[in-house]
Amino acid sequence: MKPETLITAVSFACFGVLVGWILGSQQTGPVTAPAASTQAAGSTAPTSGGGDGTGDQPPPLDVQRAADLERTANAQPANVGVRVDLANLYFDAKRFDQAIPWYVAALKLNPADADVSTDLGVSYYYSNQIDQALTQLDHSLAIDPKHAKTLLNQGVIRAFGKQDLPGAMQSWERVVAVAPGTDEARQAQKFLDTLKSAHPGGAVGGVPGGAGSGGI
Repeated sequence: MKPETLITAVSFACFGVLVGWILGSQQTGPVTAPAASTQAAGSTAPTSGGGDGTGDQPPPLDVQRAADLERTANAQPANVGVRVDLANLYFDAKRFDQAIPWYVAALKLNPADADVSTDLGVSYYYSNQIDQALTQLDHSLAIDPKHAKTLLNQGVIRAFGKQDLPGAMQSWERVVAVAPGTDEARQAQKFLDTLKSAHPGGAVGGVPGGAGSGGI
Protein backbone atom coordinates (compact mmCIF):
# COMPACT_ATOMS: atom_id res chain seq x y z
CA MET A 1 0.00 0.00 0.00
CA LYS A 2 1.21 3.46 -0.81
CA PRO A 3 1.82 5.69 2.24
CA GLU A 4 -0.08 8.47 0.51
CA THR A 5 -3.28 6.46 0.65
CA LEU A 6 -3.50 6.99 4.37
CA ILE A 7 -5.82 9.89 4.99
CA THR A 8 -3.66 10.95 7.91
CA ALA A 9 -2.61 14.44 6.89
CA VAL A 10 -5.67 15.64 8.73
CA SER A 11 -5.59 19.10 10.24
CA PHE A 12 -7.19 18.60 13.63
CA ALA A 13 -8.30 22.22 13.72
CA CYS A 14 -10.34 21.66 10.57
CA PHE A 15 -11.54 18.35 11.92
CA GLY A 16 -12.72 19.99 15.12
CA VAL A 17 -14.61 22.66 13.17
CA LEU A 18 -16.34 20.00 11.10
CA VAL A 19 -17.18 17.94 14.18
CA GLY A 20 -18.68 20.96 15.90
CA TRP A 21 -20.73 21.89 12.87
CA ILE A 22 -22.12 18.37 12.46
CA LEU A 23 -22.94 18.01 16.16
CA GLY A 24 -24.71 21.36 16.09
CA SER A 25 -26.77 20.30 13.10
CA GLN A 26 -27.75 16.80 14.15
CA GLN A 27 -31.05 17.85 15.69
CA THR A 28 -32.27 19.58 12.56
CA GLY A 29 -32.32 16.63 10.19
CA PRO A 30 -29.94 15.23 7.59
CA VAL A 31 -26.59 16.95 7.46
CA THR A 32 -25.06 18.27 4.28
CA ALA A 33 -21.79 20.04 4.91
CA PRO A 34 -21.69 23.63 3.69
CA ALA A 35 -19.24 24.56 0.96
CA ALA A 36 -16.69 26.02 3.38
CA SER A 37 -16.70 22.90 5.53
CA THR A 38 -16.42 20.68 2.49
CA GLN A 39 -13.34 22.56 1.35
CA ALA A 40 -11.85 22.34 4.82
CA ALA A 41 -12.49 18.62 4.87
CA GLY A 42 -10.82 18.29 1.51
CA SER A 43 -7.74 19.98 2.89
CA THR A 44 -7.54 17.33 5.57
CA ALA A 45 -7.50 14.37 3.23
CA PRO A 46 -4.40 12.58 1.92
CA THR A 47 -1.62 14.66 0.49
CA SER A 48 -2.29 13.31 -2.92
CA GLY A 49 -4.53 15.35 -4.85
CA GLY A 50 -6.59 15.73 -7.91
CA GLY A 51 -10.09 15.92 -6.55
CA ASP A 52 -9.14 16.52 -2.94
CA GLY A 53 -9.69 20.25 -3.04
CA THR A 54 -6.43 21.14 -1.33
CA GLY A 55 -5.25 23.46 -4.06
CA ASP A 56 -1.74 22.00 -3.75
CA GLN A 57 0.11 21.48 -6.98
CA PRO A 58 0.55 17.76 -7.67
CA PRO A 59 4.00 16.44 -8.53
CA PRO A 60 4.49 16.29 -12.29
CA LEU A 61 3.56 13.05 -13.98
CA ASP A 62 6.51 11.16 -15.44
CA VAL A 63 4.91 10.85 -18.85
CA GLN A 64 7.67 8.68 -20.28
CA ARG A 65 7.51 6.22 -17.41
CA ALA A 66 3.72 6.10 -17.67
CA ALA A 67 3.98 5.31 -21.37
CA ASP A 68 6.62 2.64 -20.75
CA LEU A 69 4.55 1.01 -18.02
CA GLU A 70 1.42 1.08 -20.16
CA ARG A 71 3.26 -0.60 -23.04
CA THR A 72 4.49 -3.28 -20.67
CA ALA A 73 1.01 -3.74 -19.21
CA ASN A 74 -0.50 -4.14 -22.66
CA ALA A 75 2.20 -6.63 -23.66
CA GLN A 76 1.88 -8.60 -20.41
CA PRO A 77 -1.82 -9.04 -19.63
CA ALA A 78 -1.12 -11.19 -16.56
CA ASN A 79 1.41 -8.83 -14.97
CA VAL A 80 -0.15 -7.54 -11.76
CA GLY A 81 2.86 -5.57 -10.58
CA VAL A 82 3.14 -3.34 -13.62
CA ARG A 83 -0.53 -2.41 -13.28
CA VAL A 84 -0.06 -1.49 -9.64
CA ASP A 85 3.05 0.52 -10.51
CA LEU A 86 1.16 2.41 -13.19
CA ALA A 87 -1.78 3.08 -10.89
CA ASN A 88 0.60 4.30 -8.19
CA LEU A 89 2.31 6.60 -10.67
CA TYR A 90 -0.99 8.24 -11.56
CA PHE A 91 -1.97 8.34 -7.88
CA ASP A 92 1.23 10.20 -6.99
CA ALA A 93 0.48 12.73 -9.72
CA LYS A 94 -3.04 13.15 -8.31
CA ARG A 95 -4.58 11.81 -11.49
CA PHE A 96 -7.00 9.57 -9.67
CA ASP A 97 -9.33 9.08 -12.62
CA GLN A 98 -6.40 7.52 -14.48
CA ALA A 99 -5.24 5.51 -11.48
CA ILE A 100 -8.63 3.89 -10.95
CA PRO A 101 -8.76 1.64 -14.05
CA TRP A 102 -5.27 0.31 -13.38
CA TYR A 103 -6.07 -0.51 -9.77
CA VAL A 104 -9.23 -2.21 -11.03
CA ALA A 105 -7.18 -4.18 -13.57
CA ALA A 106 -4.71 -5.25 -10.88
CA LEU A 107 -7.54 -6.41 -8.62
CA LYS A 108 -9.07 -8.46 -11.40
CA LEU A 109 -5.82 -10.39 -11.54
CA ASN A 110 -5.36 -10.53 -7.77
CA PRO A 111 -8.68 -9.83 -6.04
CA ALA A 112 -7.31 -10.73 -2.60
CA ASP A 113 -4.93 -7.77 -2.36
CA ALA A 114 -6.35 -5.60 0.42
CA ASP A 115 -3.70 -2.93 -0.06
CA VAL A 116 -4.54 -2.36 -3.71
CA SER A 117 -8.25 -2.46 -2.93
CA THR A 118 -7.81 0.28 -0.35
CA ASP A 119 -5.69 2.35 -2.74
CA LEU A 120 -8.55 2.05 -5.19
CA GLY A 121 -11.06 3.09 -2.53
CA VAL A 122 -9.07 6.21 -1.70
CA SER A 123 -8.83 7.02 -5.42
CA TYR A 124 -12.62 6.81 -5.63
CA TYR A 125 -12.84 9.16 -2.66
CA TYR A 126 -10.64 11.74 -4.34
CA SER A 127 -12.72 11.36 -7.49
CA ASN A 128 -15.81 12.35 -5.48
CA GLN A 129 -17.27 8.85 -5.64
CA ILE A 130 -17.87 8.57 -1.91
CA ASP A 131 -20.25 5.62 -1.87
CA GLN A 132 -18.04 3.69 -4.27
CA ALA A 133 -15.06 4.45 -2.05
CA LEU A 134 -16.78 3.02 1.01
CA THR A 135 -17.96 -0.02 -0.93
CA GLN A 136 -14.39 -0.67 -2.03
CA LEU A 137 -13.12 -0.38 1.53
CA ASP A 138 -15.78 -2.89 2.55
CA HIS A 139 -14.21 -5.23 0.00
CA SER A 140 -10.80 -4.64 1.58
CA LEU A 141 -12.20 -5.51 4.98
CA ALA A 142 -13.85 -8.64 3.59
CA ILE A 143 -10.32 -9.70 2.61
CA ASP A 144 -8.78 -8.65 5.91
CA PRO A 145 -11.19 -7.52 8.66
CA LYS A 146 -8.28 -6.21 10.75
CA HIS A 147 -6.62 -4.15 8.00
CA ALA A 148 -5.77 -1.09 10.08
CA LYS A 149 -5.06 1.29 7.20
CA THR A 150 -8.40 0.44 5.63
CA LEU A 151 -10.25 1.02 8.88
CA LEU A 152 -8.50 4.33 9.43
CA ASN A 153 -9.38 5.50 5.92
CA GLN A 154 -12.92 4.24 6.30
CA GLY A 155 -13.36 6.41 9.38
CA VAL A 156 -12.08 9.53 7.67
CA ILE A 157 -14.23 8.98 4.59
CA ARG A 158 -17.26 8.39 6.79
CA ALA A 159 -16.52 11.60 8.70
CA PHE A 160 -15.56 13.89 5.84
CA GLY A 161 -17.35 12.26 2.92
CA LYS A 162 -20.63 11.32 4.64
CA GLN A 163 -20.60 13.45 7.82
CA ASP A 164 -21.23 10.18 9.66
CA LEU A 165 -19.49 10.67 12.98
CA PRO A 166 -20.91 7.57 14.70
CA GLY A 167 -19.73 5.45 11.79
CA ALA A 168 -16.34 7.14 11.84
CA MET A 169 -16.02 6.45 15.55
CA GLN A 170 -16.77 2.78 15.01
CA SER A 171 -14.03 2.55 12.40
CA TRP A 172 -11.47 4.34 14.55
CA GLU A 173 -12.34 2.39 17.68
CA ARG A 174 -11.84 -0.75 15.64
CA VAL A 175 -8.36 0.44 14.61
CA VAL A 176 -7.41 0.97 18.25
CA ALA A 177 -8.76 -2.47 19.15
CA VAL A 178 -7.12 -4.50 16.39
CA ALA A 179 -3.82 -2.65 15.93
CA PRO A 180 -2.74 -1.30 19.34
CA GLY A 181 0.55 0.57 19.39
CA THR A 182 0.64 1.20 15.65
CA ASP A 183 0.76 4.57 13.90
CA GLU A 184 -2.77 3.90 12.65
CA ALA A 185 -4.02 3.30 16.19
CA ARG A 186 -2.38 6.50 17.42
CA GLN A 187 -3.94 8.47 14.59
CA ALA A 188 -7.35 6.91 15.23
CA GLN A 189 -7.10 7.73 18.94
CA LYS A 190 -6.36 11.37 18.11
CA PHE A 191 -9.52 11.49 16.03
CA LEU A 192 -11.50 9.90 18.83
CA ASP A 193 -10.06 12.30 21.40
CA THR A 194 -11.05 15.22 19.17
CA LEU A 195 -14.61 13.94 19.02
CA LYS A 196 -14.66 13.43 22.78
CA SER A 197 -13.41 16.96 23.45
CA ALA A 198 -16.05 18.36 21.08
CA HIS A 199 -18.82 16.51 22.90
CA PRO A 200 -17.58 15.81 26.43
CA GLY A 201 -19.49 13.54 28.78
CA GLY A 202 -22.13 12.43 26.35
CA ALA A 203 -22.80 10.51 23.19
CA VAL A 204 -21.88 11.42 19.65
CA GLY A 205 -24.75 10.71 17.30
CA GLY A 206 -26.04 7.89 19.48
CA VAL A 207 -22.66 6.28 20.23
CA PRO A 208 -22.58 6.00 24.04
CA GLY A 209 -19.61 7.33 25.90
CA GLY A 210 -17.82 8.91 22.96
CA ALA A 211 -14.19 8.03 22.40
CA GLY A 212 -12.58 5.27 24.36
CA SER A 213 -15.76 3.24 24.77
CA GLY A 214 -13.91 0.06 24.00
CA GLY A 215 -14.26 -0.36 20.26
CA ILE A 216 -16.51 -2.66 18.33
